[in-house]
Amino acid sequence: MGKKKVIRIYSDPAGGWGALKATGEALTLQGIPVSGAKTLLHMNQPQGFDCPGCAWPDPKHTSSFEFCENGAKAVAWEATVNRCTPEFFAAHSVSELAAWDDYDLEMVGRLTHPMVYDRASDRYLPISWDDAFALVGRHLNALEHPDQADFYTSGRASNEAAFLYQIFVREFGSNNFPDCSNMCHEATSVGLPQSIGVGKGTVLLEDFEHADAIFIFGQNPGTNSPRMMSDLHSASRRGAKIVSFNPFRERALERFASPQNPVEMATLGYTPISTFLYQVQVGGDVAVLKGMMKAIVEADDAALAADRPRILDIEFIEGHTHGIDALLDDLRVTSWDDIERYSGLSRADIENAAHIYMQADNAILVYGMGLTQHHRGTENVQQIANLALLRGNVGRPGAGICPVRGHSNVQGNRTVGITEKPSKELIEGIERAFGFRAPGHHGRDVIATLEAMMRGDAKVFIALGGNFAAAIPDWVRMQEAIRKLELTAHIATKLNRSHLVHGKEALILPCLGRTEIDIQAEGPQSITVEDSMSMVHASGGRNEPASPHLKSEPAIVAGIARATLGEQSRVPWEAMVANYDRIRDAIEIVYPIFQAYNERIRVPGGFHLASTARERVWATPTGRANFLVFNGLDEDPLQSDPDALWLTTMRSHDQYNTTLYSHSDRYRGVFGQRDVVFMNQRELHKRNLHPGERVDIVAISTDRIERVIRSFKVVEYSLPDGCCGAYYPEANPLVPLYAFDPQSRTPSYKSVPVKVVRAAAVGPDSATRAIPVEPAPQREESPPCLTTYSTCRARSSR
Repeated sequence: MGKKKVIRIYSDPAGGWGALKATGEALTLQGIPVSGAKTLLHMNQPQGFDCPGCAWPDPKHTSSFEFCENGAKAVAWEATVNRCTPEFFAAHSVSELAAWDDYDLEMVGRLTHPMVYDRASDRYLPISWDDAFALVGRHLNALEHPDQADFYTSGRASNEAAFLYQIFVREFGSNNFPDCSNMCHEATSVGLPQSIGVGKGTVLLEDFEHADAIFIFGQNPGTNSPRMMSDLHSASRRGAKIVSFNPFRERALERFASPQNPVEMATLGYTPISTFLYQVQVGGDVAVLKGMMKAIVEADDAALAADRPRILDIEFIEGHTHGIDALLDDLRVTSWDDIERYSGLSRADIENAAHIYMQADNAILVYGMGLTQHHRGTENVQQIANLALLRGNVGRPGAGICPVRGHSNVQGNRTVGITEKPSKELIEGIERAFGFRAPGHHGRDVIATLEAMMRGDAKVFIALGGNFAAAIPDWVRMQEAIRKLELTAHIATKLNRSHLVHGKEALILPCLGRTEIDIQAEGPQSITVEDSMSMVHASGGRNEPASPHLKSEPAIVAGIARATLGEQSRVPWEAMVANYDRIRDAIEIVYPIFQAYNERIRVPGGFHLASTARERVWATPTGRANFLVFNGLDEDPLQSDPDALWLTTMRSHDQYNTTLYSHSDRYRGVFGQRDVVFMNQRELHKRNLHPGERVDIVAISTDRIERVIRSFKVVEYSLPDGCCGAYYPEANPLVPLYAFDPQSRTPSYKSVPVKVVRAAAVGPDSATRAIPVEPAPQREESPPCLTTYSTCRARSSR
């Protein structure tokens, strides 16, 4: 866990003893080796609490042992014995803390008291809850218009807190709801409804037990959703084909040792995961998808000519879809030369993947932010849907579309109303439940909020969780705009960067964590969350709160609402916070899909929110699933600079979103450091660079604004030509505010055109050396899965 800077080979599989060791170290580091282990036994269990990490579902919340390394770290960080007290703030000015490392800020521990910024002393001082609520109310009521305020939401907020939050804001008169989904899976929320009529996935966890093939695009499950590895592990062991596409050879996509498998643990064994792992170029996924579809269409044409059974599911296509002719025309005129150039893969590789897809009776298509965070991310997602529809892989067991959402309730937040674009049904539902008419205009998302801050049109920013100032793109410029706001207020469990990038007045409002007992006026309360597969279940903490001064998220939202809206509010705030059943009753009135909400969450495992697409009912304007054409192959704006590289940002293994559990990245062999850039040997040779040298990474921008991060260490790594990688959020300053998908407005974090140049007066670091990446073990009948460098074609050759 220390900061010793070392680059070394990590040859073990993902999971296994390394994961158990890391879990133990995390609990010990936070001072809870025994109590933390006991807490973990209640995670993802009936009558227990939901993992505060990722949104991957659990097997009906009935498993005896269902948590992963990163979930355990999330619990350790929340259940820590460390405390961030008023005495700590008295000893450290905000200016001093702003110079601290993000990891060191996290390590201070749990916030214990509401705090207000004092400009004279440059410190946070204690404030009573009533005074804190009153301060927010005064600022909101002093605005010339409600839309001068913005209300951010993190994906960790519960359904109950998120619902109350959006009700308060709409009664206040605004629809400004920038949220974390705007920065990750908004392309899913926008793209899939156009294709299949619903902005969520179509699979359930049990579908993984019946899939013949699983395709993974732009997703690193070993780090971002580690509990998914149990399902991939099982699928691989029963013989399902798993085909992965990722610029990095992620260790978990190669091989995994299940900590719950006694044989693998006792023998130091493992299970190969990917039958084939193809290193696609950054921004090359849509070329792969169109290439696979082209291969399928060519095979279908050949079958039709030879009077053999069709490859396309014609019965499904004719009975359920619209637009197939336009798609076929586009695929037939798309050349294989272009597909190879844009994807970085050979035609043989892509045809092999397509062959596996054609041979599978049931296939699941998994994708992550490697597809969504591009200039044409919405259209990328729609190509996943196209591929599924060609073979009828929607609406049957063992098949479907599986977007892997990030944070534990980011999907639930959207379901209960966190959206800047209120629908007619939402507005009518709020009026039905509370008797007031919510505003109908579209509010601000993250990009619009940042633009408003830059213009000076935003005055107040309130955040229900998260670390907004670190997560946003272009944050060197954006943070200066945040500092000009009249008020920033953050509901949080721990200190983070956003509390130090504050407005003229600022509040830190400490809340209960997911692991903690929540007692309100009518007794202990449970909250609910929705996982990536639309399962809704209850979560109740078991630990004593970190401080008697903490309030729950719903109680804080209600306190702000009462102080702002006063007696004129139509919402019974106190009664709803006294018993969260009343919040859920109101959710049910606004959203009839939650019928019998309170009854159903009391059943172990909760309940599933029905998906129309899973039932092959298409809630689209055509009344059918739509094939949508992606014109060309370029996911991102063309770059003609021969020295350009496409930078992708990613998390380290010891990180969740902006939370750093250490400075290391075990699976990639990087220890004690994060200021690194990954490049392959040929790209280093072209620039006369060597592993360990320090470089500056300069964004290629069109607005003449210099964006650069300096003195990053070069790490040699297996990547396609024309690409490089660096950690998020350290590389976020390179992402221009203008670089986003015009449909979903998702920032292009996964495809930033950059130049890498030697930093002045900095020599090589002898402790750094190239990391050889071992080929993934293969079953005897399988050909090698590594796409060799000789098959890669740099996109800069366009």
